[in-house]
Amino acid sequence: MTELTIAGENFSLHAHKAMYWKKHDALLLADLHLGKVNHFRKAGIPVPSKANDRNLEMLIELLQQVKPARLICLGDLFHSHYNQEWEVFGEVIKHFSHVSFELVLGNHDIMSELQYTRKGIIVHDELVLDQFILTHHPMEEIDAAQYNMAGHVHPGVHLRGKGRQAITLPCFYFGKNHALLPAFGMFTGLARIQPKKDDRVFAIVEDKVIDVSILGSDR
Repeated sequence: MTELTIAGENFSLHAHKAMYWKKHDALLLADLHLGKVNHFRKAGIPVPSKANDRNLEMLIELLQQVKPARLICLGDLFHSHYNQEWEVFGEVIKHFSHVSFELVLGNHDIMSELQYTRKGIIVHDELVLDQFILTHHPMEEIDAAQYNMAGHVHPGVHLRGKGRQAITLPCFYFGKNHALLPAFGMFTGLARIQPKKDDRVFAIVEDKVIDVSILGSDR
């Protein structure tokens, strides 16, 4: 994992598109979009069903490696209305019964409150921890003493090589007073960010997190 300090707090960035906050023993991630594959397949879109398995495999790997006390999802935990994938996720929650599963509601989190309650998931509209405000949508305005961490955007950084090579990679983005977490789930797409001079950007390449803040990203 890659270590960094943001707004005076220490975090670790994981190549599985998650952040670990040691002070709160919390694993932060965003935009799992569980059930999205089932939603597409129900609509007749031929998406491979193994994508569901890979999302949960990565989540289980993270929980086993990091062993957090809390898992906090910054929105869009589940993609749409209830389907069987929700029950599969419930088995993961049951297995890691010592972990507090928490959700900051996103625009795709549209299931009834009952579904979250029956799985033991703690739901927040937003979550304030110390000077940090955890939300799904990035906040447009924030007090100078606070720092906003959000999902929703699915950030990607566009990098160019010395020749004509170019690639857009999922990334962690840290600005002056706000951060964007990469989308954890598959089939989520990427939105190219436009980093400013002093912003920190960490691209995810296979099983590595690479600081590309000073590289020639296409801005």
